[in-house]
Amino acid sequence: MGNRCTLRWENAVVKSHGKKQRARQKSRRTGAAYASAAAGTTHEHTPLPDMAVLEKLPHAAGRELDLDLAARLVAACRGRCQPCQRTLAGKLRAEQRPTLAALAAAIYATLPSPGFVASPTTQEWARLARAGKTDAAVAAEALAAVETMDDAAASDLLEDALDHWAMGGASAEEIADMVTVVPEAPPRQQSANPMDACREAGIKVVTLDDLDLGDDVDTYHLQPNYGVYVGATNTPDGQDFPMLTLYPETEGAGIEDLERRTDWEHWGLHGMPDMGPRWRLRARIGDRSLQGLVHVDADGRDDIELWRASETVSMPDAWWDLLDRAQHVLIVGPTDPEALQDTADEGKLLAVVARVAFV
Repeated sequence: MGNRCTLRWENAVVKSHGKKQRARQKSRRTGAAYASAAAGTTHEHTPLPDMAVLEKLPHAAGRELDLDLAARLVAACRGRCQPCQRTLAGKLRAEQRPTLAALAAAIYATLPSPGFVASPTTQEWARLARAGKTDAAVAAEALAAVETMDDAAASDLLEDALDHWAMGGASAEEIADMVTVVPEAPPRQQSANPMDACREAGIKVVTLDDLDLGDDVDTYHLQPNYGVYVGATNTPDGQDFPMLTLYPETEGAGIEDLERRTDWEHWGLHGMPDMGPRWRLRARIGDRSLQGLVHVDADGRDDIELWRASETVSMPDAWWDLLDRAQHVLIVGPTDPEALQDTADEGKLLAVVARVAFV
């Protein structure tokens, strides 16, 4: 009798161990959480997107990709299934860094900017992704960067990329629209230089540089100038953010002038535009006033001045405190705040995120 009891107990252990082993294998095979696999409650998110486009990216560098895992992860994101997302994302980070790189490159190689809310890891890596779109050596460098990331950095990059994938079309036919999530901006209209036209007509042109008057000459009023409206907006994650809207104040100011003098991007009021690290909004702490909007060269000297305060106006306390917290400001224009949406719809709104320089 004792032997039979012992035998039954051993059989029970063997069966229990076998069940656990099969559950672990199923979990590894399906990407489902172990508890779900053990309970037989694994599920699939459909439709699974066609991820074949990933293999065509130079960032894959000829490496073997797990397209099935990528498809199930994207489908789980679109289905808002957090347990599957965590499990599949962890598997991708641990075992399939080339697939992670391709997933991210499919987004960030096509975007003009990773967006203001992207993690620092993504901000830095996105530059490699864009450059690698047309340069195989840089694409391989982007892949190598992903493979050497620690788990925290890889997690940040993957989460940022999946935010874009989750917004894409759910069918295989819509995958191309999802990959190119930002519409192409209208071409920049570079104004013809009237001085060149004069020279071609045989007219002698003398510029300030030719006169060699030194740095004491104030050229601000020799260029088109702008006025500003103070306002605020919300970042994609719902945070308050200070904003200035530029409007034309002198003859010649407008979209063509801004396109000629800046590298600001066309912005459609979606997400946040790219950061311009050399653009400065100068703000005086003593009286809480704004002084001007300038671009500085590599030596820190002003080389473009779009707006200069003609009088001292103290900013409202709430807005100044917001500026102090953000340390950056969204600059948009040229338009009136009431026409912001119409200007964006016409493709004539330029924008940049500038730094605040407190003086």
